[in-house]
Amino acid sequence: MRKLATIAIAGLLAHASAAVAADEYATTKDAEMLVRSAAAFVKKEGRVKALAAFNDPKGAFVYRDLYVFAYDLEGTCLAHPHKPERVGKNNMADKDADGKEFVRERIEIARKHGKGWQDYKWPNPVTKKVEQKVAYFELADGILVVAGAYKK
Repeated sequence: MRKLATIAIAGLLAHASAAVAADEYATTKDAEMLVRSAAAFVKKEGRVKALAAFNDPKGAFVYRDLYVFAYDLEGTCLAHPHKPERVGKNNMADKDADGKEFVRERIEIARKHGKGWQDYKWPNPVTKKVEQKVAYFELADGILVVAGAYKK
């Protein structure tokens, strides 16, 4: 009986730990709010100051596992706080795990609608697995501001 109780308690603790861990991940709503804030920052503070802020890995545009990154409308990465090697490189032909040219698609949606949502698959740096990701993006003064959350 004692062994059964110990197993039950261990199971409950594992479940509780998973729930706490899930709370550490940002949601798609968080991504949308972060992008809206970043787009407003671009409009208020200008391109140079905004891109510097977006490139700061400890700055105001990094929240939980979310971060803002940015492109121009030709697909060149202008800001990425966790992968500075992407900055200055054209990513238009980048493909996700299913072969989807997600940067190209994102830019096409932004050109037509000024903002939007997009599903794609990308490696999760926490789990080290390719997972479904949902990005929200807005066009602000010629900069495509993006943040994406992994689907849980």
